[in-house]
Formats: sequence, C-alpha cells, structure tokens
Amino acid sequence: MQFFQRLQEASVRNGSLLCVGLDPDPRRLPEWCHDFADPVLAFNRHIIDLTCDLVCAYKPNAAFYESLGGHGWSTLCDTIAYAHECGVPVILDAKRSDIGSSAIGYASAAFEKLKADAVTVNPYMGWDSVEPFVRYADRGVFVLCLTSNSGAQDFQMLDGNGHPLFERVAEQCAGWNERGNVGLVAGATYPDELSCVRQISPDQWILLPGVGAQGADLDRALDQALRSDGSGVIVNASRAIMWADDPREVAVNLRDQIQATRQRKLDESARERRKTPRATNDPKKVSL
Repeated sequence: MQFFQRLQEASVRNGSLLCVGLDPDPRRLPEWCHDFADPVLAFNRHIIDLTCDLVCAYKPNAAFYESLGGHGWSTLCDTIAYAHECGVPVILDAKRSDIGSSAIGYASAAFEKLKADAVTVNPYMGWDSVEPFVRYADRGVFVLCLTSNSGAQDFQMLDGNGHPLFERVAEQCAGWNERGNVGLVAGATYPDELSCVRQISPDQWILLPGVGAQGADLDRALDQALRSDGSGVIVNASRAIMWADDPREVAVNLRDQIQATRQRKLDESARERRKTPRATNDPKKVSL
C-alpha cells in the first residue's frame, strides 16, 4: 500500500490530521524514564501510548537521535517499530540532500534500515538528489518548500524569474509527483504564502510545522492549507505536546481544534456549491 493511502487510513480511523513530533531532549526527560535501560525510548513509548488513537502520524527528528551517538540509532529504530505496532505511520524528519550516490545511501537508511514510511528532503541540489527517495513508490517524500523558521525569508522568498523561490519549488514538486508519493513541507507561520503553495499544488499533501511552540495561528493556516475535501494537511506539533504536563490533553485539544476548522471549511464549501447554479444542457433553462 502506498504511503499516502496508509496515512489517509490512519487519519480516517482516528478522525485526525494531527502529527506528534518525537524530538526528545534527554535533559528534560521525567525522572521515571531513568529507571529504564533506554530512557529516551521509554519516554517515546509513553508519548505514543498516550496519543496513538489521536494522530495520523508521528515525526521523529533524526538530529535528536544522531546526537545520542550509536545507541541513538537503535532508539530511533525501536521508536519507529513501536509506532508501527500501534498502527501509526512514521515520517522521518531528516531533511536529507546530497548527490545521487550519497542520496541513495540516505534513502536506503531511511526506508530499508529504519523502516520509515516517509522522509523529509531538501530540494536545493535538484532532482537527482530527490529521485533516489522518490523511487521507493510505497514510501512518501516531503520536499522542503516553505519552512516555518524566520530564516526561510533569506532564500525561499527571493525572486525567481517573477515568482518567489518557494513557488518554483512547489511547481517542481508537482512534476516530481508522477508516482503520487511526493508531498510538501510548508510552514504554518506563513499563512499568506501557504495559500500560494496550495493553489499551485491543489491535491498534494502538505506537512505543516510551526504549530504549538512556534506560535502559528492554526486556524488561519488551515484555512489556507486544507484541500477542498477537508484533508491533505498533516499538522505537526512537537514540544507543545511532548513537554506538556498532560500530553494527551494537549493532543486532544489540538486534534479537536483541527477537526472543527476542517468541518467549518467543508460547511462553507457546501454552501458555496449550493449558491452556484448547476450547468444545464436544456436550452429552455438557459438564461439568454
């Protein structure tokens, strides 16, 4: 089954577009975690247990595991495996980019060794750095288009022959999506630009960072990013959930907020359709 089908199944089953980022900081782990041989894994499993019926995906950031040294890789493998046991797909946030032969190695590590369902990649080096990931037809590839950080303005919004660079990236990704396994990363912190991304890519999935600790206006971002069917967006929240006093409560509230915005948008679309006269081939009913 193709990645976006698995993602859609999880989304429908849990009534959710929420993704929880699994970005553990060993310095912030609760004391009880240190009773286990692998404190980070114990904490990740705890967060997954609390939220697996509330999310459509998990997103571990590779940097947090690589910084732990060799055992961090094992922790990441075991975290992904546990999420799969709970029936939830995993997006590896690795932002990989390199020339073809190196990209092949990165893709193999993400998909064959770690067993991630999808991965984030940086398109700066062009198609030959992205294609080794896309060739895994049953896995997903999220291309950085418009990131949520303030530094996104340094390059991503520069003019590229009359259009900002992030729009050019979105256009390229539409062409790269022949296998139907390419999505986009576009930050909730730039809602106006997010609208442009959705116009260029009306059907592709968007991974939406910037919610929670980064302070984006979630409702406004969703208004711009949701597809006409009320889906097509993965709303990621990491720190806001992981380090909350009650992670499940925060996850429930975020999921419900997302669902309310989805329903409002669907209701608005339905009202607009009712206002639009249906086309007819009956000449008697055509206003001249």
